[in-house]
Amino acid sequence: MPHDVAAARAAAEEESAFSHPPVDPDAIASYGDHPDQVIDFYAPRGESGPGGQAPLVVLLHGGAWRARYDRRHVTPFADFLARRGFAVANVEYRRGADASGAGASGAGGPGSEGSGAGAAAGSGSAGTAGSGSDSGTAAGAGAGAGAGGPVAGRWPETFDDVAAALDALPALVREALPQADPRRIVLTGHSAGGHLALWGAARHCLPADAPWRTDRPALLRGVVALAPIADLTVADKLDVCGGATRQLLGGEVEFAERQPYADPALLLPTGIATTLVQGRADVVVPHAVADSYADAAAKAGEVVGLTLLEDVGHFPLIDPAADACAVVVEEIAQLAW
Repeated sequence: MPHDVAAARAAAEEESAFSHPPVDPDAIASYGDHPDQVIDFYAPRGESGPGGQAPLVVLLHGGAWRARYDRRHVTPFADFLARRGFAVANVEYRRGADASGAGASGAGGPGSEGSGAGAAAGSGSAGTAGSGSDSGTAAGAGAGAGAGGPVAGRWPETFDDVAAALDALPALVREALPQADPRRIVLTGHSAGGHLALWGAARHCLPADAPWRTDRPALLRGVVALAPIADLTVADKLDVCGGATRQLLGGEVEFAERQPYADPALLLPTGIATTLVQGRADVVVPHAVADSYADAAAKAGEVVGLTLLEDVGHFPLIDPAADACAVVVEEIAQLAW
């Protein structure tokens, strides 16, 4: 397909995905003291399972781990899931610095002193970092993240937050979303959030000195990763989202040192049912990244499902108006129900 045609289609898909107004949650809970350490909860609108409880979808948004892309841009997708009978937990987490340097990364993490396993539960602000119209896209994030531009991720805070949110989730769900069945949890995420979903499910496979490591696998029905940045080596070679993967780990020098703690493709096998959903026409996170993760899983003796959607790009996977979004829901349902 000619580049200009592909670009035009990607722009149209992006516009459609971000045309939906944000949907407010039914409840909000904090898992730490920072304003970004919050989870939005959506109650199921459809039929529930045994005991009146519905499967819980834990959702991690994308946006190249950059500060300007917050959870609000996936709230229409969260609502879409809720209207199909799922309980939803939409997780916010700390992301990279903006052009002014706000939100600069701390110095902790594996290989450095003071790398706690995550923030303790607290009563932080439930504020929202932005609006649906301001959330932007991962495609925009890929443009020119050089000096003075937006930085992807905060090391180790981004990982601290995902670990802390997952650890705090059972107690928060009991309080904020009793309609959710804690025995039926599917972890999902889009783009950079797909990376974090795969990583969150693989914490028991982390190196022994990782502060986020768990002693046993998470109690999940499975993981459905949507156009995930699943293999950091391949993503780095392809310069996905303007060097976002290298920025996520702190830069050129830190990449090799920190990659074993952060790259899902190096944390296999997990023993957890995993499906990747990917558009063949994705120009933001090319399907070569998902292909490489699936290949790495196979080499580790694990079968990972890979659903490749023809003529689908990056954003339809989270666009309630797109047919691809219905495919995503079906993949989640196959694990959850």
